[in-house]
Amino acid sequence: MLSGLSWPVVAALLLAGVVLDLLLGETRRLHPLVGFGNLASSIERRLNRGKARLARGALGWMLAVLPITALAGWLCDASAVGLALHAVLLYLCIGLRSLREHNLPIAGALAAGDLPRARFLTSMIVSRDTADAGEADLAKASAESLLENGNDAVFGTLFWFAVAGGPGAVLFRLANTLDAMWGYRNARFLYFGRVAARIDDALNYVPARLTAMSYVLLAPTMAGKRRAWQCWRTQAPAWSSPNAGPVMSSGAGALCLALGGAATYDGEVEQRPPLGSGAPAQATDIVRAWQLVRRTAMLWLGCSAMAALLILGARHA
Repeated sequence: MLSGLSWPVVAALLLAGVVLDLLLGETRRLHPLVGFGNLASSIERRLNRGKARLARGALGWMLAVLPITALAGWLCDASAVGLALHAVLLYLCIGLRSLREHNLPIAGALAAGDLPRARFLTSMIVSRDTADAGEADLAKASAESLLENGNDAVFGTLFWFAVAGGPGAVLFRLANTLDAMWGYRNARFLYFGRVAARIDDALNYVPARLTAMSYVLLAPTMAGKRRAWQCWRTQAPAWSSPNAGPVMSSGAGALCLALGGAATYDGEVEQRPPLGSGAPAQATDIVRAWQLVRRTAMLWLGCSAMAALLILGARHA
């Protein structure tokens, strides 16, 4: 739990940060994560060369993440301003509203038959090739991105905020961003990005499984709940990512969708393990995936509020 603060205060700060996100959305200019990405790119250009790439990657991770996290910890003191800053940092780190703003327009473009616009919008949120993608491919890409980021951009951030407040949310999101930038298994990042990938795996381990369990619990039907659980247990081990596998397989199963499979990266088709089972994704399934992510966030906010009320009730009993 957030050091020095009671759970009712933590729950109130969690709610405040999410409300700020839903009301304000992403900052339109000078978003902190964009600035951090520029910093990380600069560090990588200077360090990712020569020998000892693994050690250089570890040093790069520390230079990028630790000073910012330490600054956040120093600023978030016990004063009223420090408490408010916890909520502001959560707002800057969480991406619930941005998931809706980036994905629902894809569903709208597909529903309107505007394939070029849907391809462009999808290319903004995924790394796979979209130039020749059809409706089913675009809907699949968006649904997969929503389900995975339900953990990476939303619940994982909430989890680490509950553990360590604003600095915890900052640490998680910066580590997750570095994994997205450096965690590739190619010639450039195989060694340099390995530390970033392993740290992100460790930070995500518990949140990813809580997110996967939430998708099971919140599946719209009992059949969906059973399918989500079965897909998680049987399909997740086939994925190279120990955390994306549980999250996406349970989410696809909950929605009764067949995701995973073929995707094109840098002109080459990659055959990925299956996710879920059922029908191929359509435009309306993007909306359903967003609704599942939103309900997951509301579930855990509700649980935190309920715990806070029980604690307050016990104090006054």
